[in-house]
Amino acid sequence: MKNNNHKAGRQLQKMKKLIVQRFIKMVKGKKPDTSASHKRHDGKEGHWLETQMGIRHNASNAPDLYGFEMKNQTGSKTTFGDWSADHYIFKDKSSGISRDEFLGIFGMPNLEKGMRCSWSGKPCPKVGHYNSCGQTLLIDSKNNILAVYNFQKDTRQNKAIIVPKSMQKKRLVIAKWEASTMRRKVEKKFNMSGWFQCKKDTSGCYSEIVFGEPINFDNWIDGVRKGLIFFDSGMYQGNKRPYSQWRADNRYWEALITSRF
Repeated sequence: MKNNNHKAGRQLQKMKKLIVQRFIKMVKGKKPDTSASHKRHDGKEGHWLETQMGIRHNASNAPDLYGFEMKNQTGSKTTFGDWSADHYIFKDKSSGISRDEFLGIFGMPNLEKGMRCSWSGKPCPKVGHYNSCGQTLLIDSKNNILAVYNFQKDTRQNKAIIVPKSMQKKRLVIAKWEASTMRRKVEKKFNMSGWFQCKKDTSGCYSEIVFGEPINFDNWIDGVRKGLIFFDSGMYQGNKRPYSQWRADNRYWEALITSRF
């Protein structure tokens, strides 16, 4: 067993070395060239970095390079993944509501978007408290994550009009992420070799690459429970994509760094 551990350790260091060499050769000292990308494409710098590092653009929930997940430098928060819920109340036929109706009931209208409703920003539920739309995230005894609505905690003045009578409850589960699903997603992406992030200096040039240890589901759900990892929904009317990002403040990621190059 001891020899196997040493062998695995040597292999891991070899993979790290290859990634660092690729970073130094293809990325370090450069600014992202996104001139060929669509101006409104939010992920254009990430795509440039993937290309430089020899990673194919994909939406696969798997590590990017040699068992490591790659993260690009961001302004304030970094994403674990776009992981939608296993169950939404609007998918239950007995609820009697459509997806757009769900967004009208539990989301909020955007004045700048023609009153288009979205489940993002203020109505997006977080762990530890009910927001002004009467929503919170709870983690049950089996580590399932529940988005819960409480009519009494809803402070919106028109709640009695927009929330159907059948949903005016103290505890209504409007979305659920199964622990088994989230375990598979977290560990498939982050629990093989670990993760690395390419960082920039103050001039906007890439200058450093950092590595972190593998992240298992138990550590991840503990971060969710403490509010360090949060749900950042972007679901809105007129677009079928769920936009269900799970993110953490960059200070959280900084605390996980184990080596720098």
